[in-house]
Amino acid sequence: MITIRKAQPDDATDIAVFQHEMAWETERIRLDHVIVASGVNAVFIDSSKGQYYVAEDEGKVVASLLITYEWSDWRNTYIWWFQSVYVRTSHRRRGIFSSMYRHIRNEADKKGIAGLRLYVESNNLNACKTYESLGMTSEHYKLYEWLKD
Repeated sequence: MITIRKAQPDDATDIAVFQHEMAWETERIRLDHVIVASGVNAVFIDSSKGQYYVAEDEGKVVASLLITYEWSDWRNTYIWWFQSVYVRTSHRRRGIFSSMYRHIRNEADKKGIAGLRLYVESNNLNACKTYESLGMTSEHYKLYEWLKD
C-alpha cells in the first residue's frame, strides 16, 4: 500500500539519490553530490524554501517531490509549484504521482492556495499525459529561463 506524507530530514538521502537519478535520466547530467545533499537539507532547515513530500511502499521511500511557493498578488495567496518530481523506475505507471498530486491538491484546497503548477521536460510525453489526465493544462504560459552553468 502506498502512503503519502510530508518528508522528514531522515528522508534526505533518498531524495538526494532521486535528484541524481532524475538529472541523469532526463538530461544526462551528473550532479555534484555535496551540492545536491546541501540543497536538499536546506529545505529541511528553512521551510520557506519549500517542503518535500514522499510516497512510501511497505516502508520504503519510492517517490518524492518538492513544493515551492510563488506569491500571486493577483490572487492575494500562493501558487504551489511541483518540482523535482521523481518516482523510482520500479514503481512507475502505478498511480503514485497521481496519489501524491491528489494529496497535495487536498492540502492546497484546505489552505486556500490559488493553484498548482509545474514544468516538465518537453520530450517527457508520459509525464505530460499523466499531468493532463489529472486536469492540468499547458495552455497559458511558456517557460523562459536563464540559468548559470
